[in-house]
Amino acid sequence: MDRVRRGWSVAVTLAVIAPAALAGCGADKTPRFVSGKVAQASPTPPPEPFEFAIAPEADAKDLPISMEIGTTVSGGEITSVTLVEEGGGEVSGSMRDDGTSWVPDKSLKNSKKYTATVVATSTAGDEETKTTTFSTMGRSGSQTGTGLYLFDGRTYGVAMPVVVEFFPGIPEKERASVQKRMFVSTDPPQPGTWYWFPDGTQAFYRAPDFWQAGTELRARIGLAGHPTGDGRYGDQDRSATATIGDKVTMEVDNATKQLKLFKDDKLVKRMPVSLGKASTPSSSGTMVVMDKQAQTVFDTFAELGPEEGYRTDISFAQRITWGGEFIHAAPWSVADQGVRNVSHGCVNMSMANAEWLFSQTKVGDPITVKGTEVQLADGNGWTAWNLSWAEFVKGSALPVPADLKPKATSAPAPAPSATSG
Repeated sequence: MDRVRRGWSVAVTLAVIAPAALAGCGADKTPRFVSGKVAQASPTPPPEPFEFAIAPEADAKDLPISMEIGTTVSGGEITSVTLVEEGGGEVSGSMRDDGTSWVPDKSLKNSKKYTATVVATSTAGDEETKTTTFSTMGRSGSQTGTGLYLFDGRTYGVAMPVVVEFFPGIPEKERASVQKRMFVSTDPPQPGTWYWFPDGTQAFYRAPDFWQAGTELRARIGLAGHPTGDGRYGDQDRSATATIGDKVTMEVDNATKQLKLFKDDKLVKRMPVSLGKASTPSSSGTMVVMDKQAQTVFDTFAELGPEEGYRTDISFAQRITWGGEFIHAAPWSVADQGVRNVSHGCVNMSMANAEWLFSQTKVGDPITVKGTEVQLADGNGWTAWNLSWAEFVKGSALPVPADLKPKATSAPAPAPSATSG
């Protein structure tokens, strides 16, 4: 049987409490005199009784295919877990960091029988084995659709959150259970947590600070067949491994109508822009580049009607909100750029500047806009960085570990800042 291995870090890591260290004076058997009397050495406490249990109970039926092998142990530790499908092979998996369960690497199969064998070893070295057999449910016809905005092998910017979408949204009472099945790990380690959009249709994962350049970012949304509320079950497992590229950040100040691009916090270039006019202002806040298209078409007739709508070919477009705000080339407004705001909410640039900027940025790069008439609405894009860490952790459906709790004077989310120019 394979030894227990530690693999994924669960999305919200639970604190692991180490056994108390033995007191340094415990080995000193020399009697001591206290007020003329001999002080007796404290007796060695008896070892904790060795007990362990596993779940599910034997012969359980119609279990979700997101089933995990639950483990509880005192006076020892779990040393191996083996799960075998009847008529099939062995299922790979790993223990949660907090030791509460063993998680299969992939969701189980519908209408199948499985046998789990768990070995625990006491602190004295004694082994005990427990076995349980259970069956999974058939495939449900009522599902929650899911989406993961992270793709294998791609390189993203330092502000790239792990973004998961749900349709319909996850009811509040089910979010803790769902969150436990959303796993994220980073190398080097940069633990974070999840934030749920109020209607349950989106969840963002981030750390307190931007990812380090070169980080390997791995996500598994293990929701196939997992209960999601109102009689629905998750549609499928989704996973991806991506890389965080070099640190590129942008600032736009409405007061100067300039866009500044920074690499590793050093100013590289500033360029004039035109933002949204008074009737269609740009949003102020920290946004993230969500998509890039060298050529596209903006068609607003359906939204704005025949009088206000327009259809225009656009070059070097970078989406930053769901509501239709982009950074893009606007050769028709070059005379206004750096002077006045004339756009429908987008960040207008000259063709040359937009092309150069397009060549420098990645999906996941942050852009902070300040000084406009309206504030960025929560959920209008990947708005994970528009919240302070103290605000962000309030959106978790599970308790946040002590080492991730914000300090009393938690600062706002980090915004790009210049070190020169």
